[in-house]
Amino acid sequence: MQYQLRDRQQTLEKIRRIADYQLGKGAGDALFPNDAQIVFSRTTGRIRYIYLTRRLLATLRPTDGIFSLTVEGAKRLTSKANVGKLWVKVSDDAAPFVAKGKSVFAKHVTDADTEIRPQAETIIISKQGKVLAVGKAVLTGREMKTFRRGLAVRVRRGVAEK
Repeated sequence: MQYQLRDRQQTLEKIRRIADYQLGKGAGDALFPNDAQIVFSRTTGRIRYIYLTRRLLATLRPTDGIFSLTVEGAKRLTSKANVGKLWVKVSDDAAPFVAKGKSVFAKHVTDADTEIRPQAETIIISKQGKVLAVGKAVLTGREMKTFRRGLAVRVRRGVAEK
């Protein structure tokens, strides 16, 4: 779909504001640089995917208008200083399994952002701060730190998955 430069800037600003709302102030600028490629749905004409140098950063879900991050998007977001919300830190014992795409259980959570709510997009990191996976929270951040049983994050994609 062809569109003018002004429309592209407006669209880029729109996706940045959605990311700021969802992931915290400054996340949109950190996640989506000016050279990000925006792909629209062929049937609806709405924003669908955001790429950077042929790597998918995020998908805008049509049902609720919120981003589903990819591992590449999570790495980009966590690499920027003062940006990083909705993260869960897991123990070294669980890290290899989470990286392979296995879900995170509460007993393996060592720390978590207290702003996490159920169904929120979550970035799972190791104790050293490396991105292991992305997924959807089942518990709140406070519950993840307190509970010793149950599922904390349903992982969608791990870094070691193909």
